[in-house]
Amino acid sequence: MSVFSASQRSKAMRFSVWWAVIAFAVFYVMNQVFSWNLMDPFLSESLQIDFFIWAVFLSLLGLYDVLQKKHSILRNYPVMGHFRYLFELIRPEIRQYLLESDEDSVPFSRAQRSLVYQRAKNLPSEQAFGSLLDVYANGHEFLSHSLTPVPRSAPESFRIDIGNAQCAQPYSASIFNISAMSFGSLSANAILALNAGAKRGNFYHDTGEGSISPYHLESGGDLVWELGSGYFGCRDEKGNFDPARFAEKAALPNVKMIEIKMNQGAKPGHGGILPKEKITPLVAEVRGIPMGQDCVSPSAHTAFRTPLQLMEFIRKLRELSNGKPVGFKLCVGRPSEFMAIVKAMLQTGIYPDYIVVDGSEGGTGAAPVEFSNHMGMPLREGLLLVHNTLVGAGLREHIKIGASGKIISAFDIVRALALGADWVNSARGFLFAVGCVQSMSCQNNKCPTGVATQDKRRQKALNVANKTERVYRFHRNTMLSLSEMLAAAGLTHPAGIRPEHLVVRVSEVEVQTYAQRYTFLSSGELLTGADIHPFYRGTWNQANSETFYSPGN
Repeated sequence: MSVFSASQRSKAMRFSVWWAVIAFAVFYVMNQVFSWNLMDPFLSESLQIDFFIWAVFLSLLGLYDVLQKKHSILRNYPVMGHFRYLFELIRPEIRQYLLESDEDSVPFSRAQRSLVYQRAKNLPSEQAFGSLLDVYANGHEFLSHSLTPVPRSAPESFRIDIGNAQCAQPYSASIFNISAMSFGSLSANAILALNAGAKRGNFYHDTGEGSISPYHLESGGDLVWELGSGYFGCRDEKGNFDPARFAEKAALPNVKMIEIKMNQGAKPGHGGILPKEKITPLVAEVRGIPMGQDCVSPSAHTAFRTPLQLMEFIRKLRELSNGKPVGFKLCVGRPSEFMAIVKAMLQTGIYPDYIVVDGSEGGTGAAPVEFSNHMGMPLREGLLLVHNTLVGAGLREHIKIGASGKIISAFDIVRALALGADWVNSARGFLFAVGCVQSMSCQNNKCPTGVATQDKRRQKALNVANKTERVYRFHRNTMLSLSEMLAAAGLTHPAGIRPEHLVVRVSEVEVQTYAQRYTFLSSGELLTGADIHPFYRGTWNQANSETFYSPGN
């Protein structure tokens, strides 16, 4: 029978590391005082000194642990308890590089990131020995191929004309572009590389709501200027929209389109925040904000408050920009609010040139976890709602639709186009192309690759010339893959993709095409007395062009 109680044995285990380092420190001192030289056969004199210094440090650390009253773990496990905090600190890296499976998509899987890296580096992305996916799992999707494939089309032809009859300067856009990411959130070198890559590949670069910096203009790449609720770059001293400042920047030849950001998928209904640590003098100058405090975008616009006012604001921006395409971006929330906007289009006769649908799965910046996980409509549902509403209202021919939200591969593009999009944007895909490793430290100014930081020393790690080439290659190789998929399906252009081309498994014994799985309205159906889908009929009846808010939806 043990002479030690269970509690004594437990304490001995918990305190063992601390007691061991104290014992070593005491033994070393005695060994030196009495010239025992007992350690000499095992350790050199320099190692003995090093170990003694560490033993003294850890002994004092253990004393601090048992005396402090803030952390229970450290009081119960002196010295040893610090390993818990160390492992917690490096847990994301351990999971990402050692434990994560190829298909764990949190938020992007290793397989997805590897695909971007391979294409950005011009490395082969082919895979041997078959698919790693379970093709019999519910939700598995595939593109129906044709028994009569056609010759592969040139990716350069995959473009879409944006601009309706109310637009004087329509724009021909690639169907794959860089989504909104602001200077301030991203480093100067990242902006330079993204824009130079867009210039070389002839696709556009969305500025994000942080306005147009010198780095956006240096390479001459096409820009879509995004206006958020903070009106950065065209705001007055009170933060309201300034028409004169807007007109000055909208006249820049690089600016091809104007995009009103209603909200974003990462945090719909929540204003953007740029921490003060990332606000340099140039960031402050570009945005028109003060230094030394967080830059907070309001959650709602002040230039308009109702759907009808939004249409007037679109008309105003179109006039101030001399007829450049004007549209808006949103993550769909209440369906009736979007339908209210469409009713305002019908009432005023003012049509935006385009709408970008942002899915709730999107987002490069930091957001409250509840917003990231539980706010906003995912891309597929939001895209289908916007497409159907415009079709049902007879307006689809006037308005193009873009889509963004976790789109990085050619199949992601095909899926979005099958649900009604005309083109797609990608943010995180192009971030991977410029070197992002998904460390998820975008908000603390400590990005390890120099992509999402204003720390000049960290930014230097990002070689602009090298990353420019990677941005171009990622776009180019993704378009090549898309052209191969389309050719196999018997199509010559992405515009030919239809819902019946996409198939999804719904059970072990059944698959359905998108045309079977989803509801698609016919042109003008919402305007007639037809007995359409109850959801669309009921929501359309609730929508009011004079207010965004509709009780009950």
